[in-house]
Amino acid sequence: MTHNRVKVVVRVRPTNSFAHDNIEILEDSKVVVHSNKHAVGHINNQVSDWSFPMDRVFHNAAQDSVYNDCVSQIVDKALNGYNGTVMAYGQTGAGKTFTITGSTENFQERGMIPRALSHLFQSISTMIESSVTVRVSYMEIYNEILTDLLATEDEEPKTLTISEDDGMTIVKGLNVRLANNEEEALNLLFEGETNRVIAEHALNHASSRSHCVFTVHIESRSRTQSSSNYTLSKLNFVDLAGSERLGKTKSEGLTKKEAMYINQSLTFLEQVIIAVADRKREHVPFRQSKLTHVLKDSIGGNCNTVMIANIWGEAAQLEETISTLRFGTRMMCVANEPLQNVHFDPVLLVKEYEQEIKSLKMELAMHDTLANRSNVSYEAYTESQQFDLQQMIKRYISGSVADIEIVNLRQVKEIFKQFKMIVLNQEKEIEARMIQKYNIDLTADGSKSSRRGSDIDGGVGETDGTGFGLGVAPPTSKLEKAPVVETRKLKSRKATKERVGSGVKK
Repeated sequence: MTHNRVKVVVRVRPTNSFAHDNIEILEDSKVVVHSNKHAVGHINNQVSDWSFPMDRVFHNAAQDSVYNDCVSQIVDKALNGYNGTVMAYGQTGAGKTFTITGSTENFQERGMIPRALSHLFQSISTMIESSVTVRVSYMEIYNEILTDLLATEDEEPKTLTISEDDGMTIVKGLNVRLANNEEEALNLLFEGETNRVIAEHALNHASSRSHCVFTVHIESRSRTQSSSNYTLSKLNFVDLAGSERLGKTKSEGLTKKEAMYINQSLTFLEQVIIAVADRKREHVPFRQSKLTHVLKDSIGGNCNTVMIANIWGEAAQLEETISTLRFGTRMMCVANEPLQNVHFDPVLLVKEYEQEIKSLKMELAMHDTLANRSNVSYEAYTESQQFDLQQMIKRYISGSVADIEIVNLRQVKEIFKQFKMIVLNQEKEIEARMIQKYNIDLTADGSKSSRRGSDIDGGVGETDGTGFGLGVAPPTSKLEKAPVVETRKLKSRKATKERVGSGVKK
């Protein structure tokens, strides 16, 4: 496991009106912003200068420079099983979509996605010992609704839901298309681009009205080794919709509603970044919005993440520039833990286990042969073998056999099993004899009790309440009277008569 933080770079949109008096780009990749707000006639305690240290600053840089420095390494790691995310953040009109997808009119102005696809398939062509499968998905989050940009017209609309499986975020119902080469992957990209929602406002004539996530799923298996493990990684390209100030964009109606959803989701994103950066926080509100839930893997998770902060270096956009750079410094505090995503094919794994068991049996057979134990078998006991072993155990219990020869562990387990069966059978026999001898009934709850005299027709006698008694007697049975008792009774009667007679005479 390697501990890594989010890499943040700044890209300045080229403009003829760059605010040199307000924005300084130092050699150590630090951006210093000076504010024009100065109070007149009283003390001003407001901060007027800000310094933002970044990993890299691109000013008037070409697309290939940005790609080689930020994205190339992430693509190489994705081929080795590590997840990667490239995220473009900034105000509307700052050049996020141009950075991610680029221009279709000029080959040199291709964005990060076309360059990554070209790099990916070129690298796959050199990987002779690996079989790599590439699949592509493309979705947008428009007004907090997930939409599949690769869905066909004749396909029934699906409700996309976000779920988590083994620590990975998955969008259920999203189409994942197979791309066999660079051309097919680019066609899928352009197909999704035509389905995106865009609109025009004062700052951008083709403003993205949704957050878009283009994902490349990479599965790599070995061709030379019959191994059950394989790597499965995903490469996300996130084009975030720009934050907007309604006072500047002059948006109304539907465009205004879209801007409200965009600003709300970006606010939730910033809250998540603050929570993740604070290591004392126990709860991170990833589920506040669809955007933060989808990006859960990329923010503080199992992923190599790069954020490109796009700024508009004009004096009129100074407040938005400060906001973007402040967000970038917070993003640099987020620590990720990239892990290689190794999975196991269950079918191949079973075959490997079967082959291993077969090899182990052959080794045991060879060992038994060398030890003059050629009659030892490691297969399951048959019914006849179980019967013979049971008879041997009975002879051992009765004392006719002194010892039982132990052959292997399987035999020991079978001996214990037969011992258990013998003990259980003896318990049943003893119980049956007790019931027959003492006339014991089994009640409904399984307890034992002696039958009472009242249960026998005309019977007399009671049990002692503990399950056993002295028995019951039939009604015709009578106790024999002892002679001593009879003599005493006769003497008592004579004495009584004599007393009565003497009283009459008087």
